[in-house]
Amino acid sequence: MNGITIDKRFVLAFRLLMGWTFLYAGAWQVLSSDFSAATFLAHTKTFHDVYAPLTSPTIAPILTFLVSWGHLLIGLSLVFGLLVRVSGVFGVALLLTYWTAHMDFPYIESHVNLMIDYHIVYATLTIWLVVANAGRVYGLDGWIAEHRPFRRSAASAY
Repeated sequence: MNGITIDKRFVLAFRLLMGWTFLYAGAWQVLSSDFSAATFLAHTKTFHDVYAPLTSPTIAPILTFLVSWGHLLIGLSLVFGLLVRVSGVFGVALLLTYWTAHMDFPYIESHVNLMIDYHIVYATLTIWLVVANAGRVYGLDGWIAEHRPFRRSAASAY
C-alpha cells in the first residue's frame, strides 16, 4: 500500500464520520416534535446577550427549522461527498456557534473542558475536509468533476 491510498481512506473515513454526526443529529431534530433551538439557546452563559434574542417566539421556529434541516443537509452532503466545500463551511459555522453557546468562560459545558471541547475538534476536522476537497475522494464531487459534459481537456484548450 502506498501513502496516497491510505490518505484517501482517511479522508473518506473522516468525511463519513463527520457526515454521520451531522446526519444523525439532523434526522433526530427533523423527526422530533420536541426539538427547539430556543431551548438550547436559552441556557447560554458567556454570550447570553447575543443568543437570547434568538429565542423570541417570532425567530425561534425559523431558527429551529434552519438548524435541524441544516444539520440534515450538511450530513447528507458529507456522506455522499456532494458540495462538501460549501456544506463544510456551514458545518464549521454551526460548530463554532455551539462552542460559544456552551461556553461558561473559560470552560466549555463543564470544568473538565478548558476552552477546547469536541466542537473545536469537529470544526477543525471539518475545515480539514474542506481544504482536502474531501468530496472528490470517493464522493459525488469527484464523479461530477470527471463526468462534466463540457469538460475541457488540456489538448483542446489551444
